[in-house]
Amino acid sequence: MKYRHRWISGDRIDLPVGKVVCVGRNYAAHVQELNNPLPDDPVLFIKPRTAMVNLEQPVKLPRNRGAVHHETEVSLLIRELLTDASEHEANQAIMAIGLGLDLTLRDLQERQKSKGLPWEVAKAFDNSCPLSGFVAVEHIKDPANLGFSLSVNGEPRQKGTTAHMLTSIPGLLSYISRHFTLLPGDIVLTGTPEGVGPLQSGDDVELSMNGIFSTRTRCL
Repeated sequence: MKYRHRWISGDRIDLPVGKVVCVGRNYAAHVQELNNPLPDDPVLFIKPRTAMVNLEQPVKLPRNRGAVHHETEVSLLIRELLTDASEHEANQAIMAIGLGLDLTLRDLQERQKSKGLPWEVAKAFDNSCPLSGFVAVEHIKDPANLGFSLSVNGEPRQKGTTAHMLTSIPGLLSYISRHFTLLPGDIVLTGTPEGVGPLQSGDDVELSMNGIFSTRTRCL
């Protein structure tokens, strides 16, 4: 099924499907668990629209390409153009907030890193960005202190809050907009907390935004 932006109710959001701008190393504990240095500035990479799939569909894991890791992230749906924006302007451009998975071919990523090469082959493959439905930003009490979690087969794996981000949501969007223009329908993934790990065919995965919604999917 072709990806479409939609509300958590399932109703379609009338915005085009654009790119996904992802933020790496935005939670200190995750940086430490992968033995990476703390960044001076946000680490950015892009997934194309072909990476996006609706999370409630079964997640098709790549075969014979090494470990596929889950990275659970708060996702932001952008409603207006942002170029060289202030943090205030960036905040006003958020239409809705959801959850997403930055699926990562970890073995391949490590090989790329060891050679000093870009990560895209490990991050931007087809179906590498399953996304939940979105909640209108005005229905989220405090985006700066938003809790979220992931469990696999009923076992808690990841638990985080946006309060622990190294760079805040407005700061991220302002920084991104100085490097890439954000367009209506673009999505920003804001980084993952610690607890990343492998997914296997047959796993049942549940993502939750604390007190707001939870959603499930199954890995194939």
